[in-house]
Amino acid sequence: MYKNFFKRIFDLILALLALPFWFIILVIVGSIIYFQDKGSIFYNAPRLGKDGKVFKMYKFRSMKMNAPDLRNDDGSTFNAEDDPRLTRIGKFIRKTSLDETPQLLNIIKGDMSIIGPRPDLPEHRELYEGNEERKLEIRPGVTGYNQAYFRNTVPWKERIQNDIYYIDHLSWWLDIKIFFKTAISVLKREDVYVVQSSDNKVSSESNNNSNVEL
Repeated sequence: MYKNFFKRIFDLILALLALPFWFIILVIVGSIIYFQDKGSIFYNAPRLGKDGKVFKMYKFRSMKMNAPDLRNDDGSTFNAEDDPRLTRIGKFIRKTSLDETPQLLNIIKGDMSIIGPRPDLPEHRELYEGNEERKLEIRPGVTGYNQAYFRNTVPWKERIQNDIYYIDHLSWWLDIKIFFKTAISVLKREDVYVVQSSDNKVSSESNNNSNVEL
């Protein structure tokens, strides 16, 4: 009952309650992003949603316009504190996770949940093996089991198995624990960036800055 009904109700109520506070963040952070390089405030990226439906995920832009796409060996996006693609304000909103706050709009639209697996890029579906498509059984989340307990310290394939573990054990109590564990991790700024990544490859630049940010 919680998974199929109450989870969505709680998501919607909490997102609507948080929306006025987010508008304050939008005015402050959005203004700084724009005046820093006169670029777009938001970064809108296609992501895999529930049942494999592709949706547009909203984030504050943390990278320079037309930044190149860097990937790790496992196909996941490159993420490091000294990433030269990040703007000055981008480094701050990444560390504080403020770049994720526009996803309140995705929650209200029904694309995402507060708690759930972090959504993958559409092309990642072709890399799923075995039971890994089970990750798409529920709405993706703004935060989730991986972000609460591991942040960016485990490989992509291991994160998928953690997502499946979450789906199999989904409950109101588990979501509560993930919510507060995430809050603690964000406040402590723990494991924001990948510690090590070798042989990163640069793909061609995108004119609209798509498929670049995490």
